[in-house]
Amino acid sequence: MSIYTVHEPPLKAGESTPDPDRFVFVRDGFSFWAFLLAPLWMLRHRLWLVFVGYVIVAVALQVGLRLIGASSGVIIIVSFLLALLVGFEAATLRRFTQARRRWNNVAVVVGDDLESAERRFFDTWVDKSWTDPSAANPSAAGGGSRRSLGMATARRPQDSSEVLGLFPQPGASR
Repeated sequence: MSIYTVHEPPLKAGESTPDPDRFVFVRDGFSFWAFLLAPLWMLRHRLWLVFVGYVIVAVALQVGLRLIGASSGVIIIVSFLLALLVGFEAATLRRFTQARRRWNNVAVVVGDDLESAERRFFDTWVDKSWTDPSAANPSAAGGGSRRSLGMATARRPQDSSEVLGLFPQPGASR
């Protein structure tokens, strides 16, 4: 099972709801293509600022290692480690770019593949149960069965006095 974060695009002029075709699903986990071909992967996903930062870091590492007289084996190992870091942090780099472009992270979805994750998210999104406060507490209403489909939301509670997690409600006895 893979975990995907769902990013909602900013509204265009004249739109009341975002176009479902523009939603972006970012899979968590190691990205083989980001590891193997980091610069091309960054350009393919339009990560311009990340690409510029990567080039600056890669060149600085190469120049710095040459200046201190490091062997070619050390330079290869450092380059490999940089590529490994990009492979592990590929999803974070994509989420960073989406946040910079003012896209909203609206949900986290679990699915066997991208298609099943999209199906789970859009089933819930069409029903609008992901914005319904009763969906956050399935025992409060008959709804909320979508939570069992692997759909978790990133919405804040409607009431600011609510406490998230395993902590007791404010003012409740122990």
